[in-house]
Amino acid sequence: MKKPNLIYIVADDLGFADLGCYGGREAAFGPVSPNIDALAAGGLRMTQGYSNSPVCSPTRFALMTMRYQYRVRGGMEEPINSKSKGSTTLGLPPKIPTLPSLLRQAGYATALVGKWHLGYPPTFGPQRSGYDEFYGIMAGGADYFTHCSGKGDHDLYEGEEQRHDAGYLTDLLSRRAVDYVQRKAADAKDGKPFFLSLHYTAPHWPWETREDAARAEEVKDNLFHLHGGNVETYRRMIHHMDEGIGWLVDALRQEGLLEDTLIVFTSDNGGERFSDNWPLVGGKMDLTEGGIRVPWIAHWPATIPAGGVSTQHCMTMDWSATMLELGGGLPDPDYPLDGVSLAPVLRDPAQTFARPLYWRMNHRDQRALRLGAWKYLKVDEHEYLFDVDADARERANLARRQPERFEAMRKQWLAWNETVPAIPADAAVSLGYSSADMPQR
Repeated sequence: MKKPNLIYIVADDLGFADLGCYGGREAAFGPVSPNIDALAAGGLRMTQGYSNSPVCSPTRFALMTMRYQYRVRGGMEEPINSKSKGSTTLGLPPKIPTLPSLLRQAGYATALVGKWHLGYPPTFGPQRSGYDEFYGIMAGGADYFTHCSGKGDHDLYEGEEQRHDAGYLTDLLSRRAVDYVQRKAADAKDGKPFFLSLHYTAPHWPWETREDAARAEEVKDNLFHLHGGNVETYRRMIHHMDEGIGWLVDALRQEGLLEDTLIVFTSDNGGERFSDNWPLVGGKMDLTEGGIRVPWIAHWPATIPAGGVSTQHCMTMDWSATMLELGGGLPDPDYPLDGVSLAPVLRDPAQTFARPLYWRMNHRDQRALRLGAWKYLKVDEHEYLFDVDADARERANLARRQPERFEAMRKQWLAWNETVPAIPADAAVSLGYSSADMPQR
């Protein structure tokens, strides 16, 4: 079987229902995500897909390693913040096999365009963990025009050298992705496929559209931008990302590569301030459904039937394991995968298999286990049992009605937790602002 080109598109803080294909409402300017919606219509849409974490960098550890993020010290931060700059422990160690490093061994060209957020050079970095090329930001977020991180440091890089390219960050990333496809097209046709990670910062704050260059000067010392934004600005930010994805799809089509390219689209966690997570509750930092259930779309005309919808349970590391299998990469026996390949589901969306999913968060001592229709959840000192298929909003706590199931799932979570390292006492749980700064959900 011919190896497909692989493109892994990750949005940042996108809500479950922000996209039209997930029930999102139109904005005042029209459809928010027509190009992403077209990928879903021409491929597969998952309705029960999750991120490995309700916050950014832990999910990215899982994406890269295809293992639970808790196996890496940096993956226990919620998330990695500015204190990781200069750290030799808070990052993705180059010795750990990754999706790009294993695909490179299998003959792929590899590139990351966009957000890294897995530690800083000289100890860590994209090109130290399997990517041939890198263009993007090292931190968890950057201003869309000044390209500065929360500390005011310039944070746009090519490799490990700073770049000072003018322009709106979302568009810079989209155009670089298009350029990469055009440069690699001839090699791909000659049998050397590529793996492109396109990790947007959109629609993560600060709340800036293409028209807001002047606003960037106002908020340059306040990346969190807690005093700004609105729903229409947020939707425009998604739309700018969607346009860039359209440019990328057009480039693949023009180069004759679309048929044999697997495009996977998702978000690193649930939505935040202006997101639409309906019908789910909660959001970023929460193990309620709104914090972890995210869009998953797969488009591969040569293999995936158009218009498919799957209820298969899955999480970020499963999709990475899927790409590894499809690309002919082999796991390192010293680092066995926790991710499970979804390749059979891509070929037949009606096929499903049992997939228990586990989470934990230091923040508010959260725990969760999804097992079939059921979910065990703990937040602070409160524990719950939900039939998520019947109660997606997690309102009817059935723990007392079904004590045996509740206790069995609780014990199953505790047994799983013994298989991963304990959270160290100094692990950070702050996003850089207190909960008092944010609107109450």
